[in-house]
Amino acid sequence: MKKIYHLSTCSTCQRIIKELHPLTDFELQDIKTETITKSELEQMHSLSNSYENLFSKRAILYRERNLKEQKLSEADYKNLILEQYTFLKRPVIIVDDQIFIGNSKKVVEAAKKAIHS
Repeated sequence: MKKIYHLSTCSTCQRIIKELHPLTDFELQDIKTETITKSELEQMHSLSNSYENLFSKRAILYRERNLKEQKLSEADYKNLILEQYTFLKRPVIIVDDQIFIGNSKKVVEAAKKAIHS
């Protein structure tokens, strides 16, 4: 499976997708218009072994809801991501059995290597 979960309104996601071209056989899913399903999130979890790693602590709602002050469990992270797409760290790139989460230079370079090797 080759898939990228992204936000079409996010300039960082768009820049990274351009950087990864050519993306042959990739499915692009805009998480704002095509909601993440429970099974898709569980598949991401099976590759990352952590809902917390998939969770964006930069989301505005994270601060607004004062979630930093709470002790969140893996189940909490899962439910929050399913409730609101902005809680998914973006982009999430899946290349067969590998997952690349977020937009750090190191993650993007590793994804690029996996895609074009």
